[in-house]
Amino acid sequence: MTVHLVKLCVGAEDVSDLATWQAARLAEMKKLKQPQVLAHVTRMTPKRADELLAGGSLYWVMKGVIRCRQKLIAIEPFTDSEGVGRCRLVLDKEIVATRRQERRPFQGWRYLDPKDAPPDVKRGEVEDDMPEEMRRELEELGLL
Repeated sequence: MTVHLVKLCVGAEDVSDLATWQAARLAEMKKLKQPQVLAHVTRMTPKRADELLAGGSLYWVMKGVIRCRQKLIAIEPFTDSEGVGRCRLVLDKEIVATRRQERRPFQGWRYLDPKDAPPDVKRGEVEDDMPEEMRRELEELGLL
């Protein structure tokens, strides 16, 4: 069975910020002749790694709303230079926009059941940056 992770994307205003930051990181790796691998380092190693790697994604929360996801490619536990156990979540380079889904603040990451995950934005659909209050009202009225 597949399961996903949901995590706060601290510092990113929107999906384009995340994409810009990741592109810059990949360019820096290329310049330094390092393998161009996108990874997010976290303190804890997920115990459900097999389920995550069976098609799971990392869903990014930006400003209290899930906005996009990236497929999980690998989960690599390691020990940092200070002897602290860490985990590298290796991500696919493609960022997939999702329908918006509100999330309360939390620390670390949480598991996300596939039935609770927001669907991807379909080709031709627009997920614009209208004010959140207006978006919520329109969604409550069934217009979005």
